[in-house]
Amino acid sequence: MDLYRERLWATPWLFISTLLVIPAIMLVFAPINFSVGVVLAIVVYVAFAVFLVVTAPTIRVTEDELVAGSARIPLALVGAPTAYRGEEATQERGRRLDARAWLLIRGWIKPVVKVPVLDADDPAPYWLLSTRNPDQLVRVLGEARPAS
Repeated sequence: MDLYRERLWATPWLFISTLLVIPAIMLVFAPINFSVGVVLAIVVYVAFAVFLVVTAPTIRVTEDELVAGSARIPLALVGAPTAYRGEEATQERGRRLDARAWLLIRGWIKPVVKVPVLDADDPAPYWLLSTRNPDQLVRVLGEARPAS
């Protein structure tokens, strides 16, 4: 059973802004064949939209583990998480970012949660996760983690 589940969908403005691929492709192909240009432009846009939907990762917290995208870690190996918003989140994704950290960040989702990894054998000191609900994720992880 999931205690927390969030799908990191692309924002609507990303789908809207990628509509610009339609006139760009039509400009290239219209002089050759207008019909092919229209069809190809629509097919490329739809393929890109489908790609954004299909590749949207999920963050899940179960009773035993944290799952972020394709990565999993037992909650026994997770430290106290911290939520960051605004400028602090930008600093965590930028200047304060440890190159060894495991990342699941999306540019269109500004808040992040930093989850320390307590496993001494793990090369990643922490996970940095984009989330639209940082306070809720921190609360659920705090409640689900075994007492130290």
